[in-house]
Amino acid sequence: MHRTEPGLVETGSPAHHWRVQAHLPVDYQVEMTSGVLDPSNLALLEAGATVRADRLRRFVVVDATVYDLYGDNLRKYLDHHNVEYSICVLPASEEAKTMESVFTVVNRLDAFGISRRHEPVIAIGGGIVLDIVGLVSSLYRRSTPYVRVPTSLVGLVDAGVGIKTGVNHGFHKNRLGSYFAPAVVLLDRDFLATLDDRHVSNGLAEILKIALIKDARLFQLLEDHADLLLAERLTGQTQTGDAVAGEVFSRAVGGMLEELQPNLWEKQLERVVDYGHSFSPTLEMRALPALLHGEAVTIDMALTTVLAEARGLVSARDRQRIFHLMTKLRLPTWHPLLEADLLDHALQETVRHRDGLQRMPIPLGIGAACFLNDLTATELANAAQTLRDLHHPSVAAVATDSRPDPVA
Repeated sequence: MHRTEPGLVETGSPAHHWRVQAHLPVDYQVEMTSGVLDPSNLALLEAGATVRADRLRRFVVVDATVYDLYGDNLRKYLDHHNVEYSICVLPASEEAKTMESVFTVVNRLDAFGISRRHEPVIAIGGGIVLDIVGLVSSLYRRSTPYVRVPTSLVGLVDAGVGIKTGVNHGFHKNRLGSYFAPAVVLLDRDFLATLDDRHVSNGLAEILKIALIKDARLFQLLEDHADLLLAERLTGQTQTGDAVAGEVFSRAVGGMLEELQPNLWEKQLERVVDYGHSFSPTLEMRALPALLHGEAVTIDMALTTVLAEARGLVSARDRQRIFHLMTKLRLPTWHPLLEADLLDHALQETVRHRDGLQRMPIPLGIGAACFLNDLTATELANAAQTLRDLHHPSVAAVATDSRPDPVA
């Protein structure tokens, strides 16, 4: 016999059809902290822990550059707390963001051995290492808890706070991946003190993205304090700098999580946080290693800002403000690879990724966005040409002056 509906039991022929429904709750913490490797700070020790053992065991994956800078501090921290540990140092670059790196971590993890539920893996590094470790954790014994400690600005405000994981495959960015939430994300701005200037600008691109599509106040903060934020690397070395950086972080992280939370598995494919990510994945992969992620995103945002201006969605004044801010943040607004073949291919890839429609976020003034589904190749080519002319105004002026006089 089998049950057909609550309270009723049918007898007779055996069942041949079942429907299984289940819900997987997601609950993870994103916490601001300071001095995460200071032995007096227990946040890293307690993050994701469910059972207090006599001696804690932790498997830690660290970005190679971060390990060079903070490896001694990390070991001292773990030794101070009598932790049994293994540290896996992983080179971090888009070229190394592959399944081979995943297998490297898995092999080291196997050699160390961890409790499947009570000894969370710790990932310390930029978005690349966080993505690799997230994918490992989603696969290893089908799910192993992990903790994210982002050390780059992109990681702190974007890559580190969501639940997506992934690695590149072939010429495609993040083609293989999963949705797997960390147990805890620890955000420590202190790591930014050792970040080089270019990577600070790279992270500010993702903050600018949030500002353009949903937070005009955040845009104003960046516009008013760009030089200070860059000079202090958002670490708050002065009273004003600390207040500004604190609000910038709060708005950027809060704005990102506000968009992610109701749509963690991206069932809804119209996502404003995809702004700047329609053409940039293709551009970034083709330009490797010349472009950083945030730089490619900025070029994408510059292109779509020009598109928005041509459609009357962004005023000429606002477009000028946006481009001026990009320049103040030391971000590029154009790249020579922005040719028709790349843009056509990128648009096709975006349509495939978004289930047959463009669903392209585009700014609506400053601080709001709408979606396009009718962008044409001609319109895209015209926008790219306009962007090129804005980048090379003298060349554009010469080209204009060299046109033949119109016939009377």
